[in-house]
Amino acid sequence: MSTKKEDNMELVHGSGNVFRDFNRDDADLLQAKALMASEIIKILDERNWTTRKAEDATGINHADFSRIRRANLGRFTLDRLMIVLTSLGQEVELSVSVRPRASVVRAEPAGI
Repeated sequence: MSTKKEDNMELVHGSGNVFRDFNRDDADLLQAKALMASEIIKILDERNWTTRKAEDATGINHADFSRIRRANLGRFTLDRLMIVLTSLGQEVELSVSVRPRASVVRAEPAGI
């Protein structure tokens, strides 16, 4: 008779945005950048393009593609990532939903 050791792990469901789960103030922006970067990486992979080949095809510096591949997105704005996607022949469509956060603590404005 064998006994199976049970793990005492707690299952935690995320919000769908890992940056929000780690309490980043800029979670929504980081999530949007990550989603766009993942699409760029997917396109490069599907085309079997190196960063140099992507530069030749788009005119965008290969160092930018290299940063995107490494998920080093600090230098990129959303519009810059959209330009990269457009240069890769993609049409970008954004959808925005705005709603109050459940756990927002509002501070009183100073001096009022």
